[in-house]
Amino acid sequence: MLQPTRRREARVLAIRDLSAHVREILLSPAGGASPWTPGAHIDISLPLKGGAQVRSYSLVGEAAGAYRIAVKREDEGRGGSRFMHTLEPGAKVFVSEPKNAFALDYARPAYLLVAGGIGVTPIIGQAQALARHGAQLRVLLAARTRPDILFHDDFARTLGERVACFVSGEGSRIDAAAEIAQLAEGGELYICGPLPLVDAFRKAWKEAGRPAHLFRTETFGSSGEFAAQPFKVNVPALGRTIEVAADCSMLDALEAAGVEMISDCRRGECGLCAVDVVTATAPLDHRDVFFSEEERHAAKKICACVSRAVGGEISIDTGYRPDL
Repeated sequence: MLQPTRRREARVLAIRDLSAHVREILLSPAGGASPWTPGAHIDISLPLKGGAQVRSYSLVGEAAGAYRIAVKREDEGRGGSRFMHTLEPGAKVFVSEPKNAFALDYARPAYLLVAGGIGVTPIIGQAQALARHGAQLRVLLAARTRPDILFHDDFARTLGERVACFVSGEGSRIDAAAEIAQLAEGGELYICGPLPLVDAFRKAWKEAGRPAHLFRTETFGSSGEFAAQPFKVNVPALGRTIEVAADCSMLDALEAAGVEMISDCRRGECGLCAVDVVTATAPLDHRDVFFSEEERHAAKKICACVSRAVGGEISIDTGYRPDL
């Protein structure tokens, strides 16, 4: 990590099931919750296999006296969501101060907010804040099934007819190009959800000639096109081959094996942990939002914190060079 992160003990105040796979958790940190702005997230240190690991969760809604998060259980993930779903009221975890890499700009003439599945968590607070400011906005909520449309009543109370729901299991899908065409010139788009949804909107945004800096995205580390599989990572410069378990990130496995890495966000956003791909015997599952669609397709680099190989073996160059 570039900067040490101070974490405080937090107690679980309450738990509520939002769907069959999503659980809302209310956390009260020692000394009280710090203020935050819509789009912010907290990091939570979890006691997982191999030692403490950090997971990031968006804060739901606007600032209040406690931290509210929603966690989707990913049985094929790296274990963080499974652990979070074991928590009960009174349990304790360690949390960071709120950080915001997805902050709103209130100066735009209009806004389009898009959420896919659990990606709704940062969007609801943004929608509430923009509505309170009297902004022109529209919100699109997408999910596979209707019960997976989370916080629908909260959106309906805040926005009324300005929120639209799309359920792929019922044959309803968002027309990204049409939605972007309705957004006023100079309007800003905020999107959080699975990579295919983000990529579809990014492509439509680019084709519409919209400015790149007005396309804002947030990601969550569990997204990807393939289920996580174990694979091997070979570091020729070190003469090392390291096993990466299905429930472990490449970055965590490399660090646990003593390979020096540079990293910061551990969310696939900053690109500091990116390494060169020398060879790969299997497809790469790019789960970051740092690289463009073209760069991910070229498969010359990979963000070690979230992306992985779909089985097989990958050889990488971390940039390490022995002293001459």
